[in-house]
Amino acid sequence: MTPRLIANSLHTLIKSQQPTFLWGPPGVGKSQVVAQVAEKLDLELTDLRAVLLDPVDLRGLPRISNNGDASWCPPSFLPKEGKGILFLDELNAAPPLVQAACYQLVLDRKLGEYTLPEGWTVIAAGNRESDKAVTHRMPSALANRFVHLEFETNVENWLDWASKNQIADELQAFIKFRPGLLHDFDPSRSEKAFPSPRSWEFVSGIIKSGPSPEVEYELFKGTVGEGAAAEFSGFCKIYRKLPDPEFVLKSPDKVAIPENPATIYALCESIGSKSCPENAESIMVFAARLPAEFAVLLVRNAVKKDRTIVESEGFNRWATANSDIIF
Repeated sequence: MTPRLIANSLHTLIKSQQPTFLWGPPGVGKSQVVAQVAEKLDLELTDLRAVLLDPVDLRGLPRISNNGDASWCPPSFLPKEGKGILFLDELNAAPPLVQAACYQLVLDRKLGEYTLPEGWTVIAAGNRESDKAVTHRMPSALANRFVHLEFETNVENWLDWASKNQIADELQAFIKFRPGLLHDFDPSRSEKAFPSPRSWEFVSGIIKSGPSPEVEYELFKGTVGEGAAAEFSGFCKIYRKLPDPEFVLKSPDKVAIPENPATIYALCESIGSKSCPENAESIMVFAARLPAEFAVLLVRNAVKKDRTIVESEGFNRWATANSDIIF
């Protein structure tokens, strides 16, 4: 399921307080989706890394009451009130005894003398055994207590997220150009770094830190692997040599059209990111000079950035002239 469908599913499952397990390869954003759902529903989020727990950590410590009976003090990290999500991340990476300690908590919402408050829902996540991550086979008794959802990457969903979270423009443009590199994980390869939504977010942070040219490629390589880093570095060299978008928008009928398709693609991304009602006319004039496939790309990017430009005279003129390729 795509991240957007996962989020929609969690909205439904949280209402019914149904325990849910998210399966997916490393770096696809499982924990981020849970955090986003919690924020959207205005729920508290308690994130427990099950792999760091011992069985006794969940049960708590015993104490002797005044009448001599023993009772258990639940750990402070378990919620006591309110509404929220108890997120058991990396649950299947935890030792079997820790997973067993979760049985009662997941299904019965209890753990010894502790009771999970009524407004809380249990959600867990973990990597698949086929990913060759550190995992333990989940006991069938525990697995049967969850609704299981398979997490997969989706370029459109990631780009929507990236545009809202200030991911570097050249990185967004590259993923549109090479969508297959958003997540390229093969457990049979021995490469330590590989492209994933998580590692590309790291790359964006590196770009914004302004690394020196002599170390930039090595930093990319150490984050997303050699192949993806080489392609992205080459794309960045083209992207950074593009004409200033403001110059193109001031002279859309005069600026030279690049011959290299990759350069035209990057330029369309750059111009489309400047879309607004004031630039609508210039964008459409420039689009009219491009090869058909790139013109459609530019206009689509511009409309996605600011849909109000469809009401402009320039857009109506361009759409009429190109009705054969857009309808």
